[in-house]
Amino acid sequence: MTRFIHILLLVSLVLSFSCKEPRYPDALSTQEALNSFHLRDGFKIELVAAEPVVQDPVEMVFDENGNAFVVEMPDYPFMPENGKGTGRIKVLQDSDGDGRMDKATVFADSILEATSLLPWKGGLIVTAAPNILYLKDTDGDLRADSTEVLFSGFFENNSEAQITSLRFGVDNWIYAANNGQAGTVHFRREPDAPALNMSGSDFRFRLDRGQFELETGNAQFGLTMDDWGHRFITQNTLHIRQVIIPWRYLHRHGNMPTASPLLNISDHDLEMFQETPAPYWRAERTRRRQKQYAEEHLDRVEYAEDHFTGCSGGTVYDGGAFPSAYYGNVFTGDVSGNLIHRDVLTPQDTTPSLIAQRDEGEKTREFLSSTDSWFRPASFAVGPDGMLYVVDMYRQHIETPVSIPEDLKADMDFMNGSDKGRIYRIVPDGQLAARANAPRLREMASGALVKLLTHPNGWYRLQAQRLLLERHDPSVVPALKELFAADQNPRTRLHALYALEGLNALNPALVSKAMQDAHAGVRIHGLILAERYPELLPQVVSALGDSSIHVVLQATLSAGQFPGKEVIAGLARVIKRAGSDPWIQMAVLSSKAGSSIDVLQELVRLDFFQEDRPWKARFLEDLAFTVGKENQPQNISRLLAFLKQPAIAGNGQWQIAGARGLSTGLGKAEGVRPEVTELLKAMHMETGDEARTALADLSKYFSHI
Repeated sequence: MTRFIHILLLVSLVLSFSCKEPRYPDALSTQEALNSFHLRDGFKIELVAAEPVVQDPVEMVFDENGNAFVVEMPDYPFMPENGKGTGRIKVLQDSDGDGRMDKATVFADSILEATSLLPWKGGLIVTAAPNILYLKDTDGDLRADSTEVLFSGFFENNSEAQITSLRFGVDNWIYAANNGQAGTVHFRREPDAPALNMSGSDFRFRLDRGQFELETGNAQFGLTMDDWGHRFITQNTLHIRQVIIPWRYLHRHGNMPTASPLLNISDHDLEMFQETPAPYWRAERTRRRQKQYAEEHLDRVEYAEDHFTGCSGGTVYDGGAFPSAYYGNVFTGDVSGNLIHRDVLTPQDTTPSLIAQRDEGEKTREFLSSTDSWFRPASFAVGPDGMLYVVDMYRQHIETPVSIPEDLKADMDFMNGSDKGRIYRIVPDGQLAARANAPRLREMASGALVKLLTHPNGWYRLQAQRLLLERHDPSVVPALKELFAADQNPRTRLHALYALEGLNALNPALVSKAMQDAHAGVRIHGLILAERYPELLPQVVSALGDSSIHVVLQATLSAGQFPGKEVIAGLARVIKRAGSDPWIQMAVLSSKAGSSIDVLQELVRLDFFQEDRPWKARFLEDLAFTVGKENQPQNISRLLAFLKQPAIAGNGQWQIAGARGLSTGLGKAEGVRPEVTELLKAMHMETGDEARTALADLSKYFSHI
């Protein structure tokens, strides 16, 4: 009898366990997944490809002939033990013209950690940490038979933070997201070129000229650019940040105060409208963390849902097939929230940054949300048809195990779904995506490519510009000049300008015309290109008074590339007129001329210091910082003399700001020289107790040297 009771109890426990609802839902069929989407009115979503044709897709690109290349990442989130990856790149084809990809050819396989693709000279540039590769099919069978390592040395220890997001810019540079990770990067085609220390930066390069350099940013998985070259990056909780000032300007003299050249431009912070519940592991981890915060009396809140945590693949829509209100919008996936967020970008009149806002129709919802927790919108592509393609990795779990407590990982299968993957196409109501007649740009004559620079779809414009760059056909120069001079669309004029740049066909007259263009976006790039022509400096300085603050920022950066009294005078005028904007201050201080004592003397002449304003004191403090960090006795002596002159000594706030900046800068210098210490000891403040104290503290701070 006892044995019978034990058996009943055991059966009861087994039945209880087997009937218990699993913590994590299973995958949906493709039709069920389509039914799970809630999409903004006026659009529909179509399935383009699904398993087994595509598995674990993380990015898709269309080459110049409209071929769809997809990179798959089946190893995620683990590094293969033998160091040999199983990543694949496939060419997807629609063999029957029904709009659904039904055939896949493996272009390349056994790739470790491949994440991003970019067409180049009939092949593909591929990010595959620690390398950037160039793969090419030389015999026309859609399979790569040539492999070249272009760059090596990128960070490779975390698949969520590696080199990725290759993008061809309107300026002919190729950009990539590096998440600010350390690495010593070598260009294999130029073995004698100095290596780059990648820490704290993103990356850009030009294969047509053998150039490569650091770029501002720490984009994680998502980097996009609008028609005018503004860069926007995606990083986990921060779904959209703008790169305001490029690396090449901020590191001209190496003495800048620490300040981020990136700006979170969202006006709606972290809130998102999620339709899936938080997974068990996240809800439980959040509960534990919040309990810990409470016990430690920390004013901190951990969110398990409804806040951006897995942003990915931010992409500017420039396809021209959506209603005009959608052109230039940024679409970003949140792989944790199972949704697609849309930002409308709006320029500002008083500062050079943009604002990312929700559309009025999406104040309480997302552009697209799903009730399927497996929906993982990792990236997007704008196709030759002008439609927006969504790359869905489709996994039960998308997070890496590193950040999840061990006990919560016990019933999590991180590879569940590695045999699945979906790609969708978003289409406006009443429109059909192109099913046939794929573009064949590769076979087009160069003259026909020039005409494509006028196309309403940015895909055509950038593909045509890239092909012109690759071909380097001088016969199209007259047509490009005519297009630049006469076309009514400023986007077309900008493409024509850089097509000429890529063909080495620029001259001062063309660049001067660009600086006088009716559109601020073209004027900005005219200023960038004017840095090559010293004879255009007077026009650059004149642009410091432009009516657009966006142009003024670039004019300030570009003027700083030149020495001379007219530059110093111009930068001083900019500070007086627009220096309350922190980006303008940063741009002025980034150059040797703008961080010199001569600028301060010019500001005295302009009566800048007659009116006390906090932002003025901040500028003086930051300039004094650069002087201190540079640690040159002559310049420190000039700064101290500047602080003693009557126009400054009459207001102790200026002396305090100068002393503080100098002190902080010297503290960052590599060994303060003895003669600097003597200068500080000899410094005597004639007015203001607080000012005298500031300088006394400064002298005392360095008295041990």
